[in-house]
Amino acid sequence: MKKLWLIYLIFFSTASTFAQDQLFSSQPQEKPDQKEQEKEEKPPITDYKIFSLKGDTTHVDTTLTIRKDYNFNYLRKDNFGLLPFSNMGHSYTELTKSFDSPTSLPEFGARGTHFAFLEVEDIKYYNVPTPWSQLFFKTTFEQGQLLDAFITSNISPQINMSVAYKGLHSLGKYRHLKAGQGSFRTTFSYKTKNERYQLHTHFISQLLEAEQNGGLTDQANDQFGSQSSQYSDRAVLDVKYTDAKRLLRAKRFFVDHHFNLIKGEGEKANNQVQIGHSFNFTDKEYYFDQENPYELYGLSYQNNKLRDLTEFQEVSNTFSAKYQNNLLGKFQFRIRHADYNYGYKRKLNLESGEIPNRLKGDIVSLGAAYQKQIGGFELSGDAMFNTIGDFDGNYIKAKAAYQFNQDNRVEAGLYTNSRKPNYNFLLFQSAYQNYNWYNDFKNEQKQQFYFSLKSEKLANIDFDYTRIHNYTYFGLKDNTDPQIPVDSLITPYQHTSDINYIRIKANREFNFGRFSLDNTVLYQKVLEGEEVFRVADFITRNSFYYKDYWFDRNLYLQTGFTFNYFTGYKADAYDPITAEFYVQDFEKMKGFSRLDFFFNARVRQTRIFFKVENFTTLFDGNGHYAAPYEPYRDWNIRFGLVWDFFL
Repeated sequence: MKKLWLIYLIFFSTASTFAQDQLFSSQPQEKPDQKEQEKEEKPPITDYKIFSLKGDTTHVDTTLTIRKDYNFNYLRKDNFGLLPFSNMGHSYTELTKSFDSPTSLPEFGARGTHFAFLEVEDIKYYNVPTPWSQLFFKTTFEQGQLLDAFITSNISPQINMSVAYKGLHSLGKYRHLKAGQGSFRTTFSYKTKNERYQLHTHFISQLLEAEQNGGLTDQANDQFGSQSSQYSDRAVLDVKYTDAKRLLRAKRFFVDHHFNLIKGEGEKANNQVQIGHSFNFTDKEYYFDQENPYELYGLSYQNNKLRDLTEFQEVSNTFSAKYQNNLLGKFQFRIRHADYNYGYKRKLNLESGEIPNRLKGDIVSLGAAYQKQIGGFELSGDAMFNTIGDFDGNYIKAKAAYQFNQDNRVEAGLYTNSRKPNYNFLLFQSAYQNYNWYNDFKNEQKQQFYFSLKSEKLANIDFDYTRIHNYTYFGLKDNTDPQIPVDSLITPYQHTSDINYIRIKANREFNFGRFSLDNTVLYQKVLEGEEVFRVADFITRNSFYYKDYWFDRNLYLQTGFTFNYFTGYKADAYDPITAEFYVQDFEKMKGFSRLDFFFNARVRQTRIFFKVENFTTLFDGNGHYAAPYEPYRDWNIRFGLVWDFFL
């Protein structure tokens, strides 16, 4: 907490010297202030560039839109389709599932802790004419706050640096549910004056921790469901235990750089030849600590001070060569070497066999990519195949898109992906005897076809069809002991039959003068495999709000209501030991609606957010769940701000 507030004070004192009236970005709903138009000597906001390694480039946006309201949360991105647990910093129930980031390698696991984890593709790089900093602040539940402070500056036109820190502390409404986060990240970019050589690198250290209570007891579930006023103080509800916590600690050092052997001719760099290299060192540790064994998890190897520690290191180097021709398109060829080391500090010799302590090895992969644009038509593809190593794997992506005009675009694509399940499905060790396994599962195989239409006048429509073979999941082990409930013996399984899954999502905003109605609707259906793959059939979010300028156009505001609803289904339950969700049949979670009132305002570069969340529970009570045994949030008043400073 001291470090969090120290960083806040440093950023605030630095920012207090910045001019508050130098930049004012525009959008269709907001018109630039006349005074700011007169300051032509100041850099335009479009000069403050933000870009990713994929080549996507945007600029700083200080406007206030309904999308900014959707992004004002712990994840700092639109969380449509995610149902948060009762406290910030904990997990989310996925009401819908996406498979749009294929990879040929397994992932670490403990996916319930990774919603706020920043991957390589989440890191942004910058190029700014003057220093720019941003302060994000939001209240939490009970004691604490959420703060994300950031600053970037160009030392010269060729060199940019950024430093950021995200801190969270939230006590929560229920017993033993405190959560915290401390994430430090820094980026560095360099390019030569002739731009033949460019380098982007970042370092990030992330720590995400949360107390674990196992959810409500059976008696507390009944008390919560009764919606009696005597249980309105949620701290009186009993939980399964109050002596456990989980922690994910990770560090990553990443470098991506390339050099143009042949710079190419003209603005489109015809016949350019480029060589590149990227380096990624990732180190992760996942802890589950518990003071005393919980009897319903089964027998344990220790009588007290239980600790499960899972370690993972991966070092990868990717070398690439790219050729660009105006007539033929862009060709890229890649070779990647990855060294992985996942496991534990001990081996286990059980009656069922030996459980090793490590999965170690090297994987060499070959890949290629292609891109070509002719007028409004764009064609692209990407593929990677593991050729040497213990794990077979590959992915192939292809898409075609056509831009009719600025407001209308269609895109269609498909991908196939085959890879080993995540490491924690293959090998896991724990102080609890039941949570020890070593599996030789087959590759998961996914195929997806998708189509999207982006139209300002019609709607934004996304459709995808996904087929999965050898789907791997956590489920309940067969139990013959009447003393152990069926919801406490978790083990990995592989579904040998196919899963077929379709989704269609539509979004459209309607404007009526100063009033707007923004609608997002998702329908999805599991055509085959619903016994192990479950989602809500219908999800909707509708925002009706008023927007206008007040106080001689010095304040722009938006205020209204957001309605959320999803249909009931047998949602996956959460397992604290593995930090994973598992398929269950003991409880069907009821669908429910949520209604939030918000009042947001913008003064110069500051956006202020005020929200009364789930306020209908003030009158109707709250008996809703985010997952089995995990209650959903009661009504709360939350507020915060996003403050941009430009020197």
